[in-house]
Amino acid sequence: QVQLVESGGGLVQAGGSLRLSCAASGSIFSIHSMGWYRQAPGKQRELVATITSGSNTNYRDSVKGRFTISRDNAKNTVYLQMNSLKPEDTAVYYCNAFQLLPGVGANDYWGQGTQVTVSS
Repeated sequence: QVQLVESGGGLVQAGGSLRLSCAASGSIFSIHSMGWYRQAPGKQRELVATITSGSNTNYRDSVKGRFTISRDNAKNTVYLQMNSLKPEDTAVYYCNAFQLLPGVGANDYWGQGTQVTVSS
């Protein structure tokens, strides 16, 4: 089992910045990658950014150059630095951990979500 606790959401004006944090605990040794997803009202959850255990990163096109995902292995924490925020970034942001168990399978774990609201 992996537990994820998010923090850092809030209300910000367009052009502003926020940093989200996601602290992982439990069976973290088996986590292959972690990431951030978001879900706006009436829309499907979408990938924002991911980072692997080897620190390879991936971003959705609309956030490239504005958002940065990083990890602090000593703190078992993943961050999402969000700059130049736009109203269309408004959503509930969810932390995800993808766990690989060789010979067993894979699991997805989710945080409780944190609201990010960007006013115009």
